[in-house]
Amino acid sequence: MKLGFLGCGTISSAVVRGLTGQGHSIIVSERSRSASASLAAECDDVTVADNGQVVAQSDVVFLGLLADTAPIVLRELGFTKGQRVVSFIAGMDLAALADLVAPAEATAIMLPFPGISTGGSPILALGETGLLVDLFEPREQIFALKDQCELDAYLSAQAVLSPVALMLAETAQWLGQNGGDQTQGEAFLRALVCNSLSSTSSSALVDALNTPGGFNQRLRRHMDSAGIVGDLTEGLDRLKNG
Repeated sequence: MKLGFLGCGTISSAVVRGLTGQGHSIIVSERSRSASASLAAECDDVTVADNGQVVAQSDVVFLGLLADTAPIVLRELGFTKGQRVVSFIAGMDLAALADLVAPAEATAIMLPFPGISTGGSPILALGETGLLVDLFEPREQIFALKDQCELDAYLSAQAVLSPVALMLAETAQWLGQNGGDQTQGEAFLRALVCNSLSSTSSSALVDALNTPGGFNQRLRRHMDSAGIVGDLTEGLDRLKNG
């Protein structure tokens, strides 16, 4: 399949790396020049061209553009009937996208994460997700959403990744200050959390770690009493409500 990418930032580059070597012909736009040149040098199936050539030569066009500049860029391009367009732009709904890329099909909004470059990453998707399943599964996992409201909620919820990472980093630093090796400590904590959640639900894990008087229960109760749960839900509500 001929796959084109308009915009070559962090996310687009990660998606390209996740798709390379699978028999596709991939063409990326010149912007940013350093990122596109790096991809072309790294991957035999990646070439670089201007925006017009990307659209003209692609069966599927992925949009990694900024929401405020995307309308200007897209209106200057000649999309054709039969092409499919997948957008990484969280701030543009499918109806608005369809107007900008007609007569091509605005197929889906796809919100990947940087881990897609190496595999095993979740992908949020809204719209007709069959194409995305064909391109990315089983290497990645598609989470199909029913409407824009659900997408907005997921966009807020995914922000929990940063505070979780911060908690692990702070705990590793605490280990270093209390006789442990900070680097080894962080590696241990990451392995512990990832392995523990890989095969069980979060609520089931909380129950399993609720031994009366145990370390896990005592720390969780301390953090509960400090207001962490209320602060978390308040923060999520603020994100979703703008």
